[in-house]
Amino acid sequence: MKQPAIGADTFVLVLTGAGVSAESGIPTFRGSGGLWNDHRFEELASPEGFARDPALVWRFYSWRRSVAAGCAPNPGHAALAALEQRLGDHFLLATQNVDGLHRAAGNTRVLELHGNLFTSRCSRCDRPPFEDRALHEARAPACDRCGGLLRPHIVWFGEALDPSHFEAIEAFLERARAHPLVFLAAGTSGVVYPAAGLVDVARRFGAETWLVNADPPDNAHRFQHFVQGRSGEVLPALLAP
Repeated sequence: MKQPAIGADTFVLVLTGAGVSAESGIPTFRGSGGLWNDHRFEELASPEGFARDPALVWRFYSWRRSVAAGCAPNPGHAALAALEQRLGDHFLLATQNVDGLHRAAGNTRVLELHGNLFTSRCSRCDRPPFEDRALHEARAPACDRCGGLLRPHIVWFGEALDPSHFEAIEAFLERARAHPLVFLAAGTSGVVYPAAGLVDVARRFGAETWLVNADPPDNAHRFQHFVQGRSGEVLPALLAP
């Protein structure tokens, strides 16, 4: 198998999407009609849905937490963790996944673009987000500081991504300017922006671009190399030293 040229001086920026987590048993809602218990995914993952029925939203996220808690990192996660160990601060991983499996596998240089399933924050006060692995199935929990409703620390439909994540990516790419650079995307649909546009940003910085996906996504033509297959099977061989 042809591999990306990753030497000791190489910088590697990785983007992962739902396909990587699906191989560990995490449900993907785009591929399942976007329904949960006859509720559209957009209704359960939006500020409007939370305002209308916060208890329903929390039942949904409690279910998601219970499913994710029973899943483990797969060989694709392990390969990315091993690559970070080799490269140190020449490695950065941006993920659209919220399940925490990259950190469980050993990655530490991780930007969780859409938030984290096991983190909550207050919908009223400025309390910082905090780890919360509880299942709130009976009612929406209240903030013990202000009494407002807690909500999952997830970027919902209609909400903006944290700009600091893209500032960190830009800073990483700036540091890579005088070095070989590889951009690797795995398990992504290629339709969710701005993450789907990272390949174009990386190419402007001179990156060698690779895509690993079970099927050709919408933006496959924007990559120099496309390897079709399951990330858990492809990444260990693709990233082997």
